[in-house]
Amino acid sequence: MPRTFKNTRTPSSAPRKTGAGRRGFRPAALLSAAACVALALTGCAQVETTSPSAAREQAAQGAPASFGGVDCRKARCIALTFDAGPSEHSSKLLDILKEKRVHATFFLLGKRHIERYPQLVKRMSAEGHEVASHTWDHRILTDISDDQVRDELRRPDDAIERLTGRKPTLMRPPQGRTDADVHRICKELGLAEVLWSVTAKDYTTNDSALIRKRVLDQADRDGIILLHDIYPGTVPAVPGIIDALKQRGYTFVTVPQLLAPGRAEPGEVYRP
Repeated sequence: MPRTFKNTRTPSSAPRKTGAGRRGFRPAALLSAAACVALALTGCAQVETTSPSAAREQAAQGAPASFGGVDCRKARCIALTFDAGPSEHSSKLLDILKEKRVHATFFLLGKRHIERYPQLVKRMSAEGHEVASHTWDHRILTDISDDQVRDELRRPDDAIERLTGRKPTLMRPPQGRTDADVHRICKELGLAEVLWSVTAKDYTTNDSALIRKRVLDQADRDGIILLHDIYPGTVPAVPGIIDALKQRGYTFVTVPQLLAPGRAEPGEVYRP
């Protein structure tokens, strides 16, 4: 069943303004925006989330036992996800994932990222990774108007579809901030929201060993790991993360594989 996640961060507890009266917010830089991630996973007082195990349990009777060769009802699955790319580091990351035979989920930014590295977007899709959206310009969706939210979601989806031939079905809200209005618009656009359970806070350090330790300390079955392939310390940490978690018996999957035989439903929020 869906779980309720409560955000206890006081500055974000005020009701969200609606329509043209809602004040827009544009972060001065992605780093300053990302620094708030650890403080809050949602932008309103309460958000109902569905766990991967609940999504699997809710699947229809007679659903296939596996998705992409993995059955996470039996296997010890974990999902590796990367936000805010592509970047100059993404090519090396894709080389590592290919060598390790691991598929990841990429939540991509549009402005200065999809626009700048279209060939990397194509490569992500061609190599079997899940390509999803992290909005166009990393605006905080709970602070802008409904029309602006639609624009932030439609633009990267359209760009990804032009490059890969496939429209994304998943998105991750910047800073994890979401609310009922965002859910409604996501449902309208055919998108499910994906949060996370493991964060290395790689926006605070370039120490690859520390990033690796933070991930390994938090990793658990059905976990969703949040990393950013835009920071120089992150990609070098990935081989050690993969090797250590494989030694613990984990199988790396994409977010859709983690939910299968359930599927991500538009307007719903998924978090372990």
